[in-house]
Amino acid sequence: MFKATIDAYLLKDSIETLSVLVDEARFRISPEGVIVRAVDPANVAMVSFDLTPEAFDDFEADDCELGLDLSRINDILGVADRDDKAQMELDEESKKLKIQIGGFSYTVSLLDPSTIRAEPRIPQLELPAEIVLNGKDLQKAVKAAEKISDHMLLGVEGESFFMEAEGDTDRVKLTMTRDQLIDIRPSEVRSLFSLDYLSDIIKPASKSNEISLHLGNDFPIKINFSIANGNGSIGYLLAPRIESD
Repeated sequence: MFKATIDAYLLKDSIETLSVLVDEARFRISPEGVIVRAVDPANVAMVSFDLTPEAFDDFEADDCELGLDLSRINDILGVADRDDKAQMELDEESKKLKIQIGGFSYTVSLLDPSTIRAEPRIPQLELPAEIVLNGKDLQKAVKAAEKISDHMLLGVEGESFFMEAEGDTDRVKLTMTRDQLIDIRPSEVRSLFSLDYLSDIIKPASKSNEISLHLGNDFPIKINFSIANGNGSIGYLLAPRIESD
């Protein structure tokens, strides 16, 4: 059993955090909320998604697992106005999800969860540096880097965080000191990452006033932030590109 009501724009923003990496996902639903763990087809990036019952206006659920086509859900949520609510209910007999939004009633066929890629095991990495900053600051650096290169170096020097991109002829670097950041746990680190992935991840992350970056030397980066007015959380894990000598 699953029956819930939630702000439609809030749900749309939450689904976007997943759809930037995967087209379909297994949603594990329980009385404690909604959980998704997924990895992109190239095994480069993982996402952990958690939404508590407090994110919803109403939430009733037993333990169940739903397979959803995220592009289809995004299309449905695209009709929503700013103040609309999305009402969802699982029809257990037909194995379809009923969604009411903005006067529209949708009946959505579910995917067989067994046909969706199994949940990844998320590595528990202890990375030495942590940087907390506004998502808009990271977005500005990524946009500048995109005009120069297809990859971006992130690192810490002293008590400053830097983001750098270098192409065949041009180079751009943004340095943020401790007083320009929300917080920093410094350690001398640097890792190179694909801008294809960073550009996708930054789309939802840029809406957050506070995102945490965890960095090591040639290690994956962890990108964490809250969603749903603090009633949910997102964690990305992005593998590095190893710098050539």
